[in-house]
Amino acid sequence: MKRNNSRADDLEKVEQEKRGLRIKNIRENELYMNKTDFAKELGISSQFLGLVENGKGNLVYKSIKKLRDLSGHSADYILYGLDDNNIDKTKKLLQDYSEQEIIETINFIKHFILLIRNI
Repeated sequence: MKRNNSRADDLEKVEQEKRGLRIKNIRENELYMNKTDFAKELGISSQFLGLVENGKGNLVYKSIKKLRDLSGHSADYILYGLDDNNIDKTKKLLQDYSEQEIIETINFIKHFILLIRNI
């Protein structure tokens, strides 16, 4: 049992480190903010922000919400690296088509995939 918990702990540590790097990347490369100003915007200390960015701390809900609002990124991206902006982009691309046209296209793609698998 301890072996599984250790593995789960290791995976969580890796995720926490990746999360910290994402947050640091948002701060430095997208918002161009220093630690002090960024931490103030999130309602945390710059020391704690350093821990978060180094994968040794986690933001609470309130700070994640502020980061989401500040950066425009989804909570899914901030927490897990999942870019759900593709859903919004797809919705915009499909808005000019009728529901029937979309259904017919999906069916065509399904048949096309079956055809490719059988080759």
